[in-house]
Amino acid sequence: MSAAWRWRLVGLGALVGAVLLAVLVAWFLHTHERVERELPLPPQGEAAVNPLYALRQALRADGIEAQTRQALQPERFADAPGDTVLLYGDPSAIAIRDVNAVLAWVARGGHLLVRTPPPGLDGDDVPPPLLRRLGIGGELRSTRCETLLVEGEESHVEFCRGRRFELDEAARVRLRWGDEEHGYAWARLAHGRGSVDVAADFDFLDNEALDEVPHQALARQLLAPNYGRGQVHLVHSPRAVSLWRELLRRGWPVWLPLALALAAWLWRRGQRFGPWLPSPAADRRSLLEHVRASGELLYRYGQAPALHAAARQAFLARLQRRDPAAAALAGDARIAAIAQRLELPHMTVRDALTAPEPRDRHAFFARVRTLIQMRNRL
Repeated sequence: MSAAWRWRLVGLGALVGAVLLAVLVAWFLHTHERVERELPLPPQGEAAVNPLYALRQALRADGIEAQTRQALQPERFADAPGDTVLLYGDPSAIAIRDVNAVLAWVARGGHLLVRTPPPGLDGDDVPPPLLRRLGIGGELRSTRCETLLVEGEESHVEFCRGRRFELDEAARVRLRWGDEEHGYAWARLAHGRGSVDVAADFDFLDNEALDEVPHQALARQLLAPNYGRGQVHLVHSPRAVSLWRELLRRGWPVWLPLALALAAWLWRRGQRFGPWLPSPAADRRSLLEHVRASGELLYRYGQAPALHAAARQAFLARLQRRDPAAAALAGDARIAAIAQRLELPHMTVRDALTAPEPRDRHAFFARVRTLIQMRNRL
């Protein structure tokens, strides 16, 4: 084939490939559609440690001045009876001095939101002092869900992880949610000129939960008494981020291969499953092992000449059977006949038939080795 035809075929192949590629691209663009997806990222910065970060930002966007902090600090709102204070954490941790200050502030017109102690923190079912002074009596009840219906939204359940409470007869109840049989999940109590909302849980106010419309509506109802009148103080305990939990959740591409490699190394180096004690050694009847052990014992106790004599005698016995004429000779004549028959140097045969010095280890092993080789050649 000429060079011109070859170039024509190459050009034709390139043209066919380009047409096929264009058809493939056109088919892909016709049958596929570009779609954008939004993936939520894990919280970072303050949002990772402040569970009320989204609530604060939502209040500020609505024109309400809101502040978040980790300590109650009643002196910061003592002179502002129109403010609202949300105690997100366990009310059992509040000191008596702060309890008195907060209740005095509520009596002047403040609005306090507080929850019952979370389950499992301690074995005490008695309400803490703050709740008892508000009319929460009896014992704290077990957890139970309440159905939340918001128009245009799917049915929700709330307060599933919080402990319910009982109300005393002296409690000045404005609103309540629950019943006497199973306890109440939420109640709005009057205290002086102010009000206190007691809830079983505030999990619907978390950053992850506040993006749902029913939770927004419920949060707006709880904040209603002083909404728009003053500041909102959001008091939360710092949410500690566990290093081990983060390593377990995010670091698995590193620790999982390392764990598998460690398990493989332990399996390779470890003992196999079996009894604690090794099996007793079975009886052996190998004659060669006994002979070898006897030879090692004799050599250890200085009987090397006797061992050489036994090897020499074994060679001469076979020589007597295979070549009686050479065996009948003596001295240099027998050495010459053996060297000629076995095709070995004369000095090698002489050294092998001569007993070595008792302490010459190398000469002993060399001469015994030569006698065995000579015996095998016969």
